[in-house]
Amino acid sequence: MKVLFMGDVVGRPGLQAVRTLLPRVRAQHGVDVVVANAENSDQGSGITSETAHYLLDSGVQLLTSGNHFYSKKAILPWVKEHPDLLLRPANYPKGTPGKGHSVVKLPDGRALGVINLEGRVFMRTEASPFEVVEGLVEELRQQTPCILVDMHCEASSEKNAMGVHLDGRVSVVVGTHTHVQTADERILPGGTAFITDVGMCGPLDSVIGMKKESSLTRFLGKPAPYEVAERLVYLQGVVVDIDDATGQGRSIHRVREHLPGT
Repeated sequence: MKVLFMGDVVGRPGLQAVRTLLPRVRAQHGVDVVVANAENSDQGSGITSETAHYLLDSGVQLLTSGNHFYSKKAILPWVKEHPDLLLRPANYPKGTPGKGHSVVKLPDGRALGVINLEGRVFMRTEASPFEVVEGLVEELRQQTPCILVDMHCEASSEKNAMGVHLDGRVSVVVGTHTHVQTADERILPGGTAFITDVGMCGPLDSVIGMKKESSLTRFLGKPAPYEVAERLVYLQGVVVDIDDATGQGRSIHRVREHLPGT
């Protein structure tokens, strides 16, 4: 099974990159399943039903999220109706709308389990992702040996620790949230594919997707609204080849495709 996971989709430029470039990337790598983190898809912060449908109609089969899951409250009724299409971090409090894990089923009977987690270092999540993930892995392994974990957090060390924690028990652990693609993709000793951060689908001529001027103004201690940048738009992510029988990762490769005209 080949899985394409794309990093945080940032605003309109990120949406356009996915719609335009995904068909080519999918064909080039022989991708079976497409998953994307959509938490920044609406104007750089949050998700709406419109941006969710846009990505799903573009060929993404499952959406994950993170700390901006709540940014647009209008998404909550939609996620209640479509809990298996848009995930929120599994270690959010009980009673939070939506769910933190799901299974993507292919027509040929194969399946990919997906778990969405949020870290605690420099974040506000209360429950430990390391504890919450235990039961979810066991539950999903009853359905499929192929499991992907989106570890959405700020600290590289916490992402690396989750990779070590789950090595040999899941197929792949991908990091999201920092929007900067790292060059440390590898297969861990137990057979789990890992990368600290897959990057973003959005404009690189920016400060993690936002216009440089407003970001610099804020760092200089002055108020300024964030605005999504528009230049040098890229689709970023990883393609992971998973052994269908064992669930181990065979290979992991970074994807970085430029959207023409930007």
